[in-house]
Amino acid sequence: MARREIRVPDLGDFSNVEIVEVLVKAGDLVRAEQTLITLETDKAAMEVPSPVAGTLVEMKVAQGGRVSTGDLIAFVEADEAAVAATPAPARSPAPSPAPASAPPARRAPTGRTPEAARPTAQTLPPIDESSFARAHASPSVRKFARELGVDLGRVRGSGQKSRVLLDDVKQFVKSVMSGAVSTGPALPAVPVIDFAKFGPVEISPLSRVRKISGPRLQAAWLNIPHVTQQDDADITALEEKRKTLKDKAAAAGVKLTPLAFFVRAAVLALKEFPDFNSSLTEDGSGLVHKKYWHIGFAADTPQGLMVPVIRDADQKDVFGIARELGTLSEKARNGKLTAAEMQGGTFTISSLGGIGGRYFTPIVNAPEVAILGVGRSAMQPLWLKDKFVPRLVLPLSLSYDHRVIDGATGARFSTFLVGLLGDVDRLLAD
Repeated sequence: MARREIRVPDLGDFSNVEIVEVLVKAGDLVRAEQTLITLETDKAAMEVPSPVAGTLVEMKVAQGGRVSTGDLIAFVEADEAAVAATPAPARSPAPSPAPASAPPARRAPTGRTPEAARPTAQTLPPIDESSFARAHASPSVRKFARELGVDLGRVRGSGQKSRVLLDDVKQFVKSVMSGAVSTGPALPAVPVIDFAKFGPVEISPLSRVRKISGPRLQAAWLNIPHVTQQDDADITALEEKRKTLKDKAAAAGVKLTPLAFFVRAAVLALKEFPDFNSSLTEDGSGLVHKKYWHIGFAADTPQGLMVPVIRDADQKDVFGIARELGTLSEKARNGKLTAAEMQGGTFTISSLGGIGGRYFTPIVNAPEVAILGVGRSAMQPLWLKDKFVPRLVLPLSLSYDHRVIDGATGARFSTFLVGLLGDVDRLLAD
């Protein structure tokens, strides 16, 4: 065995080139011509292979670093025969995108791929050549993706400038095989625009909450066939009763808001229509009917939208519900909610009445199958018996998963809920 230096080959006019991938580590066995690192200039990607086979002793560079011609990359313990062999020249720079003429069919693997990482043809969507070509990835990653039949256009890159790395492709395959990623057609890419060329701009980062909730909302919107049904509830009597109970609630240290009554009404409606308190089974062949009623409510916080959950809401009266609403809302605003306090919900209420607006189309909080949107109540003339009378009317927007709930059931639920909100004595009954 002989210790051998591996250096950056002639880069031509380029210098101080960024290392975007390091594909090996100390102790790895490397083959002759196996790619060690990938370099990238503004115009091209370049793979630097090992000229000999042997054991990689030490890496002298790291991802994100920069190198020039002749810089030391690594030390390899190589066979005497390998040392005597003429080193193979580095591959010439090649543009990162795959050529437009790339064959559309998947190629059979050229090397041995671990069985656990080799999916069947049915588990992965076909490669879209246009999105594959646009993907930001090195030639070695492109080759690996083609061997596995992975469309790089669907893979989220974790490298610098969203570059797709080898590990990203492996993780995508695992996600598809576990069912965590849909294998349906990829959505058309949103155009990338340099807004600064039109005028001054300022970029502010998304909050941690929005970074987490955004993908979940998008997944729910894409995977759930939403129907939104809208209705009006006469809450004149409810509001009058709530005002008479305010002093009693204050004496108990509770702020009695209309939302407490809405939660109570939702529980009674869910018991009457149990499909609304269910979730689809993992394979979509059945329903999981939950024998508990945990009601989530959307809380507007400085960090973004959060959904605390009132557990066992069926076992609480409006005063108990109001107390939990106050406690959880304060914790949400202060960023003190625990993970457990935001899990296990069976139905969600999004109330925007305190802000304004009437109807909207709330997105179902998967894996739940329905969500109730509540707008701002307003006095309106309603025709009762033989004349118009002023009544306090509450706009409701009920969104549900059409795979679970059909329109007729949705209408019955909405009508039943409207009736409950108009019967305050029933909401206050034990």
